[in-house]
Parts: sequence; C-alpha cells; structure tokens
Amino acid sequence: MSSSTASTHSAESARGFVAGDPNDPARRTWITVASCAGAAGAAAVAVPFVSTFTPSEKAKAAGAPVEVDIDGMKPGELRRVEWRGKPVWIVRRTPEMLESLKKTEGQVADPGSARKDYPTPDYAKNQYRSIKPEYFVAVGICSHLGCSPGEKFQPGPQASLPDDWAGGFLCPCHGSTFDLAGRVYKNKPAPDNLEVPPHMYLTETRLLIGDDRKA
Repeated sequence: MSSSTASTHSAESARGFVAGDPNDPARRTWITVASCAGAAGAAAVAVPFVSTFTPSEKAKAAGAPVEVDIDGMKPGELRRVEWRGKPVWIVRRTPEMLESLKKTEGQVADPGSARKDYPTPDYAKNQYRSIKPEYFVAVGICSHLGCSPGEKFQPGPQASLPDDWAGGFLCPCHGSTFDLAGRVYKNKPAPDNLEVPPHMYLTETRLLIGDDRKA
C-alpha cells in the first residue's frame, strides 16, 4: 500500500470512528469519554462558584444571627427578613399603634406573655413586647399550624375582622388574630402569642436578630 493510500485509509478510519455506525462500541466509548470530560470541566467551573455560597448557607442553617439596618423605616412600615429559615417582622409602630395596645390589653389571651410554648424573652415581657416600644420584632408564623399571618394595620370594620378592630395581624388559615404586639386574641385557635426572637440593638439603627447576649 502506497503512503498516499495509507493516509487516505487512516483519515477515512478516523472519520468512521467518529461518524460511523452509532452502535459501534468504539464510537460509544469515545462519546462517553468526551461527555465525561465535558462534565468534569463544567464541574470544575461550577464548584468554585457554588462554594462561595456554602459558608452563608451553613450559617443560616445553624441559626447565625442576622443584622438588619432599620434606618429609614417609616412609621407604620413592616420590614421582613429571614432567620433560621423563618420570616421575621420588624414593625415601626406609630403612636396610634402603641396607644391601641391599651385597648387590646383586656381582649388578648396572654397579655403578660406568660405562656411557655413560645417563651418570650424577659426584656419583651411588657405591654409592647419589645425592647423599644416603637419597634416590634416577631417571627411571622402563627402558633396554631404554622401559617404566616398577614398584616391588617388599618383599624375599623373589614372582612374577616370585628367591627372594633384596632389593627394587628390576621392568620388566613383559621382566623386567629393578633394585636399590634403579636398577642393572640381570646377564643382563637392559636395557642400562643407570636414568637419574639432573641434580638438586641447594636446601634440606634442596627438590629441583631438571633442574639441577645448583650441585651
């Protein structure tokens, strides 16, 4: 066989190796090797990217404290953050909201936060259930079946609420209602007030949720 013939035969063989019979074992082996190499390359690119998120995800799972900037919050505003996979509310209450707590004092089931299912920190065992009356911090999960209540800050008659509604929170699942300090009203399915998580103020405008060792 001449050198030119041998070259032509080799080229044809190479082409047949790649584009020949799809059932050819040699071809399947080549495709498998190439696919694995490509996947390995993609993994090599992806791993450094994913690893940048690993520490924060582990910290969240472990319940690491969450720092929140409350500077600029307007009176009546509710801000949501996440801690331990749970929604946490920060509400900047207006003077009218704070005044309403006097009205609801005799209507709620546990005004002094004495129940133990969701223990309230000592610094929040007051009428406002907070360190600073103006700011209310609570886990936004109903103590009944774990639904998330909605804010119903507007006082007065409205759907699913009493005519003398003073403002607060309504759980859409079974109708449990809470006042603007997260205290559950009497004769409602929820067995306890909304949970107040451990928290403290780092500065006048920086709030740490999940840690209260300096409170």
